[in-house]
Amino acid sequence: VQLQASGGGSVQTGGSLGLSCAASGSYISINVMAWYRQAPGKQRELVAIITRGGSTNYADSVKGRFTISRLNAKNTVYLQMNSLKAGDTAVYYCYANDLFRDLAYWGQGTLVTVSS
Repeated sequence: VQLQASGGGSVQTGGSLGLSCAASGSYISINVMAWYRQAPGKQRELVAIITRGGSTNYADSVKGRFTISRLNAKNTVYLQMNSLKAGDTAVYYCYANDLFRDLAYWGQGTLVTVSS
């Protein structure tokens, strides 16, 4: 299974960006999907997570500004980011784990840069 993320880029403070990440491969059975991010010099952190049934959870730093969603039929997860701040600048990684096997997958990362 491969995860292909897209949608990163540069935006000014207060702007919006949307990310998407699609899983592809044989015998795909995706359970949880999530977005992580890693800023320069910092550890990777969880941004938002969504279960197969649609339950979501967010890091406190993005609550009310970011929205995670998914389309199970397309094995795709989305992250809508609004009211972006300089502190949101990071490489964003999508993550998924397998519904039946003890396997986890990571996307290649997409850079989001927020500048004033």
